Amino acid sequence: MAEKELKKTVKKTRGKRRAVPLGNAHIRASYNNTIVTLTDPSGDVISWSSAGSSGFRGARKATPYAAQVAAESAAEKAKAFGLEKIHVYVKGVGSGREQAIRGLVSSGLDLISINDMTPIPHNGCRKKKQRRV
Repeated sequence: MAEKELKKTVKKTRGKRRAVPLGNAHIRASYNNTIVTLTDPSGDVISWSSAGSSGFRGARKATPYAAQVAAESAAEKAKAFGLEKIHVYVKGVGSGREQAIRGLVSSGLDLISINDMTPIPHNGCRKKKQRRV
């Protein structure tokens, strides 16, 4: 009987999310896709979108236009929670980096800062051999 009482799990209740006027935008731009995540200051996700979820497939996912559409989609979802100002954190080397930021601005969000968080090795792992075409 005591074992059953110990195994009870506590369910986390999800109340209505209150307005979040300030947040963070994390842009992950790889060679194949661009993912835009909008969070509140504590890091809880408000909305997200990617070039793939915006309807782009194959090589068109890696285009700057797909990154812009993904950023605008994520921003429109986040505006329902009252998001107005954002700090932008960009990571990766893909072609959609700058265009995703332009998409956030064009959807009406105010930028406070832009930080490049791309990981740079300090002579860590050995690089891949150069590709010969």
